[in-house]
Amino acid sequence: MRFSLRQLHIFEAVARHLSYTRAAEELHLTQPAVFTQVRQLEDGVGLPLLERIGKQLHLTAAGREVLAACRETRDALERLEMRLADMQGLKRGRLRVAIVTTAKYLVPRLLGEFCARYPGIEAALTVTNREKLLARLAANEDDLVVLGMPPENLDVVALPIADNPLAVIARSDHPLAGMKAIPLERLAQEPFILREPGSGTRLAVERHFAQHGLALRVRMELGSNEAIKQAIAGGLGISVLSTHTLALEGDGGLLQPLDVKGFPLLRKWYVAYPSGKHLSSVAEAFLGHLLGHGRNP
Repeated sequence: MRFSLRQLHIFEAVARHLSYTRAAEELHLTQPAVFTQVRQLEDGVGLPLLERIGKQLHLTAAGREVLAACRETRDALERLEMRLADMQGLKRGRLRVAIVTTAKYLVPRLLGEFCARYPGIEAALTVTNREKLLARLAANEDDLVVLGMPPENLDVVALPIADNPLAVIARSDHPLAGMKAIPLERLAQEPFILREPGSGTRLAVERHFAQHGLALRVRMELGSNEAIKQAIAGGLGISVLSTHTLALEGDGGLLQPLDVKGFPLLRKWYVAYPSGKHLSSVAEAFLGHLLGHGRNP
C-alpha cells in the first residue's frame, strides 16, 4: 500500500465536497489533476474510494475509512506544527480564522493589525455564511471563528469581542425616513429583503418580530449583505443589517437607518472554538488581541 500526503490531502477535499470541481477550486488545481491524484490513491489502496450514483459522488466503505485516516493525519500534523510554532514563540506560525460574512467589516482590520505586529505569522481568513461556518467549527477546521450568535448544538467556548447592533436600513428617500419612533407594527407592513434562512442576523430579527406577535413580509432572500444593500438602493424594500455594514457609507449616503422602536437590536460578535481544543501560542495571542479590542474599542 503506497500513497502520499499530497494524495490524502486532495482526497480529503474531494470527500468533503463530494465534488472534484469544488475540490479543485479550493486547492487551486485543475480538475483532471485532482481526479488523477485520487485515482492514484485508489490504486495504492487497492479499493475504490468513491462511486458515482447518478450525478452524485458517494464515499465507499473504504473511502470513509480513508477519510477518517486523512483527518487523523491532518490533526497529527497540525499538532506537530503547533508544538514547533510554540517552541518558536510568535516569530513564526500559522493562524486560520473563519468568519461570517458580516464580520468582514470588523475582523480583517483586526487581523491586519495583528499581522503587522507579528510579520512572521502566516494568516488565512475564510469568509462564509453561518451554515458553512458552523460546519467548519464542528470539524475543527480553523483555529478561531467569529460569528454573531453562538451555536446552541455544538460544545464550544464562545467569548464576546465587540458590539454588533442591528438597525433597520432603508433608502434615504423612503416614506419612513425621517419619522421618529416608528412602531414595529408599521414596520411589519413593509417588504423585507433578508439573508438566507439560518443567517444569524435573520434569526435575531425573526425572533424579535415573533416576540411581538408579528411576522415579516419577506420579499426577497439574498446571500450577501452587499447584495441586500444594492437591493435597498434599488427601492426593492428594507432590511435589518449590522451597523458595521454601513461603516463605509459615510453621512448623507443613499442608505440610512430608520428610527424604529426597539431598534437597534443589541447583539455581540463572538469568537469561538471547540471546547477542549488546545490553542497554539499564535491563536492564543490573536484571541487576546480580539478580546482586547472588546475592552478597548
